[in-house]
Amino acid sequence: MSTSDKVGNTGDKVKGKAKEALGKAVGNERLEAEGRADQVQGDAKQAGEKAKDAVRNLLKD
Repeated sequence: MSTSDKVGNTGDKVKGKAKEALGKAVGNERLEAEGRADQVQGDAKQAGEKAKDAVRNLLKD
């Protein structure tokens, strides 16, 4: 996984946590949901990158 991809995926997760917390604080359910969606998106991207790394490692050996 490249460093820039890893940082971007982590950024999505952090942004999502912030949105979710802000949504809870102000009582905005839509913002909370967007925050959760951002977190899921970051997790999915990270899982995809890990799968690519696993395939690369298999092909190396």
